[in-house]
Amino acid sequence: MNEQLAELTSTQVEDYLRKHPEFFHEHLNLLEHMSIPHPTGNAVSLISKQLELFRSRHHDMENQLTALIEIARDNDTSLNRMHKLTLALLDSTTLEEAVANLDVVLSEYFLIDFVAVRIIKHNPDTALTNLFIEPDSKDLEPFAVELAGNQPKCGRPTIAQARVLFGELAFEVKSCAIIPLAFTELEGILAIGSREEGRFHYSMGNLFLNQMSEIIGTRLITLLQQR
Repeated sequence: MNEQLAELTSTQVEDYLRKHPEFFHEHLNLLEHMSIPHPTGNAVSLISKQLELFRSRHHDMENQLTALIEIARDNDTSLNRMHKLTLALLDSTTLEEAVANLDVVLSEYFLIDFVAVRIIKHNPDTALTNLFIEPDSKDLEPFAVELAGNQPKCGRPTIAQARVLFGELAFEVKSCAIIPLAFTELEGILAIGSREEGRFHYSMGNLFLNQMSEIIGTRLITLLQQR
């Protein structure tokens, strides 16, 4: 019987220590004689190893907290930008003002290099030629996929798309977000472009872009109805 007690397995010792975590509080003298393997090949005391683990966990928690703070800051920045966008559009009393204010706020607050709005609608007003695209125009053919899917598309635009949207500046646009405007009272395209290739990447989420399109589209509908 005594021999069986003397031949404890490591699993039994581990189970006992798990069930009695206070064991070393009552037997502090044992810590002076205990050591466990260390990745460097040296032996360290159990207390040192515990401190190392606690520091590692603390470092991980600090990194998580830092990441959460950065996300909160980004959210605050996005909310502030959307607020500026909303105010700029509400301050517009005509379509011309809306397009002009949109260009200013997206450039100054969103740091966007190129902005284009195209409303798919017959336009009898020659003063707003660049704002409208006839429903049967061949200029819509390069956007068939985006309009059919009704989802923003990010990446490098095709040459045909860039020419319709940005005219002579087409070759300067290295990345772009093409956002369909699909409402009952309005159909069109919103495009925001950059000289940086990675600014609008295909893996970007659509939430922010959809919210932008809703704000802009809603105001354009009101201004169209006032014409």
